[in-house]
Order: sequence, then C-alpha cells, then structure tokens
Amino acid sequence: MTWGLKRQIFYVAVIVLFFAVFGYLIIAPKLNKAPTCVDNTQNGNETGVDCGGSCAKACTYQVDQISTFWSRAFKVVPGRYNAVAYLENHNKNASIYKIGYRFRFADKDNIYIGKREGFTFVPPSGKFAIFEPAIDLGNSIPIYTNFEFTETPTWIQVSTDKINQLKVLVSDIKLEGENVSPKLSATVKNSSLFNISEVNFVTILYDERGDAVSVSRTYLDQLKGEETNTINFTWPEPFSSKVVQKEIIPMFNIFLAKLQ
Repeated sequence: MTWGLKRQIFYVAVIVLFFAVFGYLIIAPKLNKAPTCVDNTQNGNETGVDCGGSCAKACTYQVDQISTFWSRAFKVVPGRYNAVAYLENHNKNASIYKIGYRFRFADKDNIYIGKREGFTFVPPSGKFAIFEPAIDLGNSIPIYTNFEFTETPTWIQVSTDKINQLKVLVSDIKLEGENVSPKLSATVKNSSLFNISEVNFVTILYDERGDAVSVSRTYLDQLKGEETNTINFTWPEPFSSKVVQKEIIPMFNIFLAKLQ
C-alpha cells in the first residue's frame, strides 16, 4: 500500500469518525430521553398513550360516559325560559376542565324553535346540573328539550384527597311566598381550607310526584376556606304546583380551587 493511499484512508476514517460522533450527539439524547406525557408514546407508568399513571390526562377507555337524566325548559315569564340538564359523572377521580354543550328546543309538534350553546366544566363523582338562563323563544312554547355535549371530552385525573376535602355544605333551606313572589334562601359553608372561585348554586324544586316544578341559579364570586354565606333565589311568578322537595347543587370547577 502506497503512502498516498494510506493518507487518503486516514482522511476518510477521520471524516467518518467525525460524522459518527456528531450523529451520536444528536441521536443519543432522543434515545435516552425521559418519558413525558406529551411525547405521543406509551412509556413510563402510563396506561395509554400520554394518559393514565402519573399523567394528568385520564385514558378514554378508563372513564365512563356522563349520564343525562333529563333536560327541560322552565318558564320564567311569557316568552322567556331557563333550561336545565340534570346529569351524573360516574367517574370518582376524573373531571373535565372545559367542554362545549348545546340545548335545542322544539314545540308540541316537535318543530325546532331555538337553541342555546355554551361551555361548562364537569365536576368529579356525582350528580350535577347545567343551567342556561333567560332564553328568549318569542311566542313559541318549548315542549321538548334536547341536551348534548358538542366536543369530545378530555378527562383529567383528580386526587382523592382533594375531592374528599372540597365539600360545600348546604343547610337551612327555606322557601317563602310560594303563591306570590317565591323566594328561597339557604346557608352554604365551605368546609375545606381551599378558596373556591366562581361558585354557582343551581336549585331544583319538585312537586309531590317528584317532577321538577321550577329552577333557578345564584352565584358567589368566591367562597373562602371555612367561610359561611347566605344565598338567595327569587322568581317573578308563583309556581304551577306545590313544592314539596328542594335541591340545591353547588357547582364549581375543582381545578380553580386553591389552598389558602
């Protein structure tokens, strides 16, 4: 082998070695990259692709669908209605931060007369209500009300400790002026150390047959840890039936609750 050929082989070897080292420096970090919840790969302790385990997102196959018990429109004054969907989240440790929904209304002939769309959160574990106020339907009377979610839900895992601590208690429910201008009051208490923002309270009133007579909603900007407050609901007209049962559902986004 001539000296010139050896020199060429040496230069080629140097070049090959350079690119091999350079390629390794680029590829090695990717091969040794720690698992994350956004790498589109099932790794680490995930039970699905970027879900389950230590990831915040719950896997779709691990959660149950939300049940809709009923949805109805309730007259406030002629031509104006409040709509409520009464639902249940069967997932004890999974919640939804934000999801779109739609109410649609039809008259006695099942002819479409209007809709109302919005966004809501879904609390973990239990029954809840979605409330839409002041829906103007003109001279039409809604007999049929359809409710549906308009987006695929993104379920987020919530710790059992936070769920068990975050309790808003309702007591001293009183209804007055039922036959004139009804007013309902109640005492609410945040029994936790969390400050809860944007707390809605939906009330549903039932007759002796268990049918919903009317609904309403009130709102608190914040309910601080261990704070007690009074809430009030009012109606402009008497109810069509005698109220024998009262339900108040506290509604708040668990992800907005922060420790003091």
